[in-house]
Order: sequence, then C-alpha cells, then structure tokens
Amino acid sequence: MKQAMIFAAGLGTRLKPLTDTMPKALVPVGGQPLLWHVVMKLKQAGFERIVVNVHHFAGQIVDYLNANQNFGLDVRISDETAQLLETGGGIKRALPLFCPDSPILIHNVDILSNAPLSALYDTVARQHDAADATDALLLVSPRNTKRYLLFNDAMRLQGWTNIETGKVILSPNLDDHRALSKLAFSGIHVLSPRVFSLFQEMPERFGIIDFYLKFCQQCAFMGMEQDDLHLLDVGKLDSLEQAEQFVKNS
Repeated sequence: MKQAMIFAAGLGTRLKPLTDTMPKALVPVGGQPLLWHVVMKLKQAGFERIVVNVHHFAGQIVDYLNANQNFGLDVRISDETAQLLETGGGIKRALPLFCPDSPILIHNVDILSNAPLSALYDTVARQHDAADATDALLLVSPRNTKRYLLFNDAMRLQGWTNIETGKVILSPNLDDHRALSKLAFSGIHVLSPRVFSLFQEMPERFGIIDFYLKFCQQCAFMGMEQDDLHLLDVGKLDSLEQAEQFVKNS
C-alpha cells in the first residue's frame, strides 16, 4: 500500500492576511485549495493512505476533508493542535497512523510540482530488503536558495550549509565540504521503514533535516536530482499569481 504524509499544520504567516481566517492548506489556487492539489496528485500517483497533520485552524481542514468524503482515500489526521512539532516531530507523532512495513512519502502542502511521486516512492519500496537499500530519498534541485544539502558523487547526503551565514554541518567522518555538491531540498522525500525506529531517538519536536544530519553517516540518505523539475513554493502572497499560472499550465 502506498502511503504519504502531507504537512498542513504550519501557521502560514507569510500568507497573511489570508491565513488570519483559514489554514494555509485551504488557501485557494486555481479555484481549489492547496490541499486539494496535493491530495489529487497523490491519488493520481496511486497513493491510498494519506496522513495530514493539523494545527492552525485544524477544524477547517478536518471539515473540508469530511465534506469531500476524504476523496475516496484512507485519510487520517495527526493532531498537533496542542503544539507544533516541526517537520521531524510531525513525522514521529504520525508514525503510528501508518503501515509499519511500507515507505512514507512526505509532501509539504504548499509545494506544487511535476515531481514523479510514484517513481520516487517505488525507488525506495523495491529496495526494501536489499543490503544496500536506500533509507531515504530526497528530491533536490540546483535552484538558488540560502540553505543547501551537501551530497557526494554517489548522491549520498553528507551535510548541510547556509551560504548566507557560512554555517556548515558535516557527517562526522568528513572535515571538508569543498568537493560536495550543493543542492536545494524540495520538501518532497520518501522514508524507508528501515529508519522508522530511529525517530524514537529524537526529541518530541525537531526538524527533519536534523534527523537526516544526525544519521547520515550510518544510513543511506540519497538525493535524487530531477533535471526538468518544475517546483513552486506557494509560501508567500507574491507567489500566488505564479501558482495560478502553474496550475493552469500543468
């Protein structure tokens, strides 16, 4: 069974004043909420179970899903109304809602893309029992940003850097990052069940990149670069017009 998690709990502060009265997940683009676009993309890719985490205006998201009969899917809610748990903590909280033997595709609710979700998922799923299996697959691209993941020639994650501050975090077996490739994370990734137990070693609240950096020496966290990737982060008001065009042309 293909399963996915949609991060929909964020406050959406960059989309104010729209998010003063609704969650970011329900901000409309092309006549439909952002959540609809991600759910439909997942459904078309063959995903059957979807976990949606909620916090900001959580009831509106639950009501929207109920009103649409969960779009014919097994949709489950991971409730973070008491406290936002960030991306890593959100996954840790949601793990009991998933099948423990299948990978999980993670997708931000404010990302529109042409990413091959089924192919990404299947790459991890078919390697499940192999000795050299991929423990996580991160969709990345060479776009301009402040923060980059660092990969070696085999596209295995080795670290992270913020080029604005100069901060670098490397795998403990490395002391030099100059030969590593800098690639931007898309917010779309697939976790193998091989690493689910490692989440118990993390605190309640943490970012998923912290998880990847903590275990990248012992786990095969791999990057996948898609040459023709079209990806739009609908996180700010000025990106809504671009999002309308993106939806119209896709």
